[in-house]
Amino acid sequence: MTSAQVEQHDKDSAGNEAVRADHDDTASGEGYQRGLGARQIQMIAIGGAIGTGLFLGAGKGISKAGPSLILAYALAGIVIFFIMRALGELLMYRPVSGSFSEYAREFIGPFAGFVTGWTYWLFWVVTGITEVTAAAVYMTYWWDIPQWLSALVFTVILYGANLISVKLFGELEFWFSMVKVTAIIGMILICAGILTMGFSDAGDTASVAHLWDQGGFFPHGIGSTTMTLQMVMFAFLAVELVGVTAGESKDPKTVLPKAINTVPWRIAVFYVGALIMILSVVPWTTFQPGVSPFVKAFDTMGMAAGAGIVNFVVLTAALSSCNSGMYSTGRMLRDLALNGQGPKAFTRLTRSGTPLVGTTVSAALMMVGVWINYQWPGEAFNYVVSFATISGMWAWIIILICQIRYRLKADRGELPPSSFRAPGGIWLSVFSLAFIALVVVTMGMDKDNRVALYGAPVWGLILAAAYLVLKARNPQGAAFAKRG
Repeated sequence: MTSAQVEQHDKDSAGNEAVRADHDDTASGEGYQRGLGARQIQMIAIGGAIGTGLFLGAGKGISKAGPSLILAYALAGIVIFFIMRALGELLMYRPVSGSFSEYAREFIGPFAGFVTGWTYWLFWVVTGITEVTAAAVYMTYWWDIPQWLSALVFTVILYGANLISVKLFGELEFWFSMVKVTAIIGMILICAGILTMGFSDAGDTASVAHLWDQGGFFPHGIGSTTMTLQMVMFAFLAVELVGVTAGESKDPKTVLPKAINTVPWRIAVFYVGALIMILSVVPWTTFQPGVSPFVKAFDTMGMAAGAGIVNFVVLTAALSSCNSGMYSTGRMLRDLALNGQGPKAFTRLTRSGTPLVGTTVSAALMMVGVWINYQWPGEAFNYVVSFATISGMWAWIIILICQIRYRLKADRGELPPSSFRAPGGIWLSVFSLAFIALVVVTMGMDKDNRVALYGAPVWGLILAAAYLVLKARNPQGAAFAKRG
């Protein structure tokens, strides 16, 4: 390096050390408490990759692609691992709460941080609306109670839990994830027993040959399998939530890399393994959209209690997602406010270190959404839901772009190297960006999901207008490329 580069490097290093010290201090800086332990972070990471996309949505994917859906999940899972390793490299460089908008602000620019923070906030608000409503619907399976009442009770409980402490949030997420993991492992073991010992009503016909003897592994062609990539990627939305927890992890330098490195086996077991077992016991031709493959598999096995079990699991998955939404939205709003890109009221914390105003506003919006869904449960609401998927993928795009720009700077000696470098340098991130672009193209080819692409530019224009207002009223906040 030249002397000028060395001098700039020293300045940057000093600035980065100051930022890291600020974020590592639980009594100052961000003000959060590091209350999430290794056990909770691991389960948050596991639970983030398992949701209603698997328990309910896989039925539609199976009917479209047959057994080749397994390959789609495996390929998408590899890309998700690349994304998470890119995130891990950034987290070990600077573990902060609200990481996506922080990295966007530093490596792309203040407008990118503004867009990312508000977009990820919108993603979780809309997701929270849909999930708490879904949870209310699942409750009617057992009791004939008004949907709005269940939604109200669930929202209030989760809101209260998130205000008490981050540790309670972690405990709730731990047990929500435990239910999902137990259900999938139980299904895998039951299917393995049927295949090897032949018990249950499906014992006489169960065979791994079902994976290829019902029209082949690609019964509708490779094109149909490619078209399922959008719903497969949507099933993995929220896996990046572990990055939001960075500022409140007790030992982020140790815990987060371990959690991220478990992504491959989580996907291999919970998605690929579960689908291989289910489709070996039950021919893929028996599945249909709108019906959980788990419920259908239990019915085929002659296990009448299966439907109730799966209903409890998807209820848990919905509450888990809503719980994550409550957690994420408050942190994102506070991160924006700390950087002058949101109302100052959002910076307020409770004594236990939780963002009071941001979480309250987000919870209130979730309740308004539940009321709207109750009054007008038509296609318009479904369009909003489809837009949430674009919002979620935006975070992945930002993670990959920021990792590329960070690695280039680190390799030039302008920034300190991360202790958890992503494999493949920048090239696997470039590949992942190309893969996401392919998913977006398939969305444009699908009339049911195309509307989400129409909504994205509208949201972009709204944010651009809001940023111009911010720039006029608070030039300093609009100009911040990073906190330092």
